[in-house]
Order: sequence, then structure tokens, then C-alpha cells
Amino acid sequence: MPGTQDAVAPEKTREQVMAEREAKKLAKQAKKQNKPQSPATPATPAAPATKIITEVVQTTITTKLTTTTTTKAQEKLDSLAIKTVPPTVANGNDAEAGEKSREQIKADRGAKKAAKKAGKGAGAKVEDTTQRLSDLKESDKAPAKAAPPATENDLEKKKPALSKAERRAIQEAQRAAKTQGQAKKPQPAGKAPPTAAPKEPKRESVSPTKAATSSSPSKCPASTPSGECRVKLFNHLVCAKEDSQFINDPLVHPSIARLGVQYAKRTVVGSNARCIAFLHALRQVVHDFETPAKKEFGRSLDAAVKHHVDHLHKCRPLAVSVSNAYKQFKNQLTQLPADIPETELKELLGHFIDTYIENQIGKAAQAISGFLQEKITDGDVLLTFACSSLIQFICEEAKRRKVAFRVIVVDSRPGCEGQEMLRRLHAYGIPCTYVLINAVGYVMAEATKVLLGAHALLANGYVMARTGTAQVALVANAHNVPVLVCCETHKFSERFQTDAIVYNELSDPNQLVRGDKCQLNNWKAKGKLMPLNLNYDITPPELVSAVVTEVAILPCTSVPVILRIKPDIGY
Repeated sequence: MPGTQDAVAPEKTREQVMAEREAKKLAKQAKKQNKPQSPATPATPAAPATKIITEVVQTTITTKLTTTTTTKAQEKLDSLAIKTVPPTVANGNDAEAGEKSREQIKADRGAKKAAKKAGKGAGAKVEDTTQRLSDLKESDKAPAKAAPPATENDLEKKKPALSKAERRAIQEAQRAAKTQGQAKKPQPAGKAPPTAAPKEPKRESVSPTKAATSSSPSKCPASTPSGECRVKLFNHLVCAKEDSQFINDPLVHPSIARLGVQYAKRTVVGSNARCIAFLHALRQVVHDFETPAKKEFGRSLDAAVKHHVDHLHKCRPLAVSVSNAYKQFKNQLTQLPADIPETELKELLGHFIDTYIENQIGKAAQAISGFLQEKITDGDVLLTFACSSLIQFICEEAKRRKVAFRVIVVDSRPGCEGQEMLRRLHAYGIPCTYVLINAVGYVMAEATKVLLGAHALLANGYVMARTGTAQVALVANAHNVPVLVCCETHKFSERFQTDAIVYNELSDPNQLVRGDKCQLNNWKAKGKLMPLNLNYDITPPELVSAVVTEVAILPCTSVPVILRIKPDIGY
């Protein structure tokens, strides 16, 4: 069919011509893109690094451009050769040949667009690289004109443009220079200069575990310098010391120094006893105080009393009753008149101290005893814990009223304060039973009432008392025995506390050692062992039936009301 062959032949020649033209255009574009890179600028001897960079960048750009253009042209020619129609085609297939030619045209147009986009992107990249190279050349020429020596800052600025191998070479050169400089330093006589070999172990990285173990002794030592291990949970608590190391303070009054020793050695114990002893010593301080020249009596006495209170706190942490008494005394100092002689002011302060002892301790105990006498009847069995002067007064008053009752004294080690309570009650003729706290569950069934003393009553209703009080209250609650806490209002505190860890007092751990056969004997030599001797515990208000005060018999939740009525009580 000569007619059909003549119709198809011109189409083949057109496609081949178009492919050749596209290849020529791509080659021209590649040549134009390579033209800005052809003129090579002469490298100056002062910047060998920039010369290497320019040559490497030029070669990489040219190779990338040539490879991309040749591969794209070859791919287009191959696609066109594959998609061309053979010359022997029938007349019925002319429509199909026309459709294929359209598809080929569309493919050619898409290839052209992709080539243009690739050319534009490559041209922008070439422009950026040429701009960077020109900037580097100008920066290299500038110091050559001024002719100053290259500084370390200039080298540091050029470091980001260097390759990794060049950076490593520079770092090795700097290290070698440092080692040479250290070797040139004068060494003391009798010592050899250090060599490079011993320094290598110091450069070795330390593992995190080794670092933690090496730094742990300084931050959290396992033992104190004396070899005593401390319990980390109670590190914030102050351990009372029995040795009177603060007795030699010349500014402390002898009565305060004597009281501090008694506090430290536990010869004066109990909230009321400690408060009374403090007030008596304070009266002696006020009596012997002399106002300095050109000073006011109230302010100078306040400073002196504060120093004495700090001394007592160092000997043993102050009880809540002592803190409240000291606060009342300070308020009284601020209310002293200024137009009265010093002797009369001292008499006023002495009268205030006597009144405080009488009202807050003496009359308060009588009022509390009066409320409880109505509750104690014949046949009652009162259970108490440790030693409390207030409960002793209540029991003696009931015996004076000829009420037939008996007392169960529960005690605990190491203080064994219940023995003193037993001695006092027995001396007054009251029948008593003495048990340790581990047997409280056996004797609780016999008790009709539980009377407990308190070191302080906190603002949230929790009772702070001798360690073991909470256990006794818990057992009594399990046996449905009413628990009455006897506490004067001068022991009320504005502090909130729900456990015995936030605030407490640590006693001597050696008190827990019982004899030579005890396992705790020589505990200091047994590594990480620390006997913990806590003074106080916290009893929640759910275990307390009522609190008996000089105001009334109140629930534990009424403490904030009493503090609001007497705002100057809480500490």
C-alpha cells in the first residue's frame, strides 16, 4: 500500500526532527549553565582551603548537570523509538495511528516541561553556588590587601565551609600544638615531665553508673563522719543531744543554762513541766536584767530573751506549750508603758508570769478535772498511757471524792514513763495495773474509759502525743471504748499535720539498746544501721471521742474555734 506508507513516513521524520531539536536545546542549556563555572579564578596562596572547595564544587556541579541532561535526552529518544509506529500499517489502523501520535505529543510536552523545571532548578542552584564562591573569593582577597596575619577567629569562621576531613586535620594540629606547649612548660625538680601516654586514660568516658557512684558520697553519704548511718526520711528532724555543748555561752543567764542542760538530759519532761520551768527561769532573767545605756527597756529585754530562747531550742526543740508562753510574753513586752520606772516594769512582767502559770495550767487543770468527775463513777476502769500530770491530778481528785475505780497504766519502751505514773498513783492509794503496750489488746476489754494526755492539739484536729498513743486509741476504737483526750488550751497549735514525719523529735538511738545480748548492741559498727527513736506520733480525730478542755468538752474539729476566740494562743 504505497499511499499509506507515504502518509506515515512524514510523521516519523517529524518526530525524529523534534527529538533531535529537543536534544540540541538541552545540550545548549547545559552549556549555558556550565559557562559561569568555566572561568577559574586564580587561588591565592593564603587560602588553600577555599581553592579546594571551589574546585570540588565546580566539578560536582558540571558532572551532575551533564549526567542529568544526557540521561533525560536518552530516555526521551528511547521512548520515542519505542512508541513509533511501524511502516507496514493498514488503512483501517490510521485512526489508531493518529491517536498514538497525540499521546506521543502529550508525552513530549510533559518531558519538555519537566526539562524546563529541572533546568530552572539547576540554574538557581548554580547561581547560589557561584554567589557563595564569589563571596569566599572576596573575603580571601580582603585580608590579602590589608596583609594582617590570619587569626584564630577567622579560621573558626571558615570552619563551617570545610569538609569533615579538613576539620579533623585542623583539630589534630591544634591538639598536637597543645601537647607541645604543655611539654615545654618548666617542671619542678625531681619530677619527670608528663608524657602523652598517661593522659589517654583521663580522656576515656565515664559510664553513668560510675559517675553516680563517684558523686553519691558527696551528695547523700551513706554514713556520717562518726560512722552513724542516718535514715533519709527523717534527715530534716533534729536529734536532741544529751551532752550540754552550749553551756559555755557567756551571754546566757545561769538559770537558762541550767534549764537547757535539764532539757537535754530529760530530767524535766512533760509539756506542763517544761513550760513551768521555762517561765520560772524567765522570771529570773527579767529580775537580773539591766538595761544598757541609751537603750529602751522593752526592746533590749526582747533581744536578750530571744537569745535565751534560741539557746534552749539548741539544747532541745521547744514544746508547743513553751512556744505559746514565749509568744504571750513577747506580746506583753510590746504593751508595756514607757513612762514607768524599770523596777515597776519588772514587777509587771513577774506578775504576768505568775498569772499565766496559775490560769493556763493550774486553773485549767481544775476545770478539766471538774468536767471529768461527772464521767467517772464507781466500778470504772480507766486506762491511761505513759505519764501525764493532768491525768494524775484527775485520778487523785476522783480518789479524794471516794470513787471506787482502778487504773490500767500502759507503758512502752525505751522511756518507760508509765513507771513514774504508776509510782505516783500507787503512792496516793489508787489500785493500778501495769502492762506494756504489746499487751494492750488483752486489757482493753476490761477498760470503760481511756484517758490520754497530749503534747499538742493541732488545728486540723489531730492529736500530737507520746509515741504509742495512736496505737492505744486504735485498739480502744476497735473495742468501742470511748477515748477522751485531756488538753489545756495553751497547748493548742495553729500547725497542720497529718503524720509524724513532717515534724517530730528524735531521741537518742542508744536508748533502744537493751543489754549486751541485744541485737542492736554495737550498732554503729554494723554498716547501714540506724535505730530510730521517735518521740511523738499523730492520732487522727476519727479515733478520739472528745477533747476535754477548760472551756468545755469539745470535738477535735472545734480547735479552730478556740484559736479564733484566743488568737494569741497558737504558735
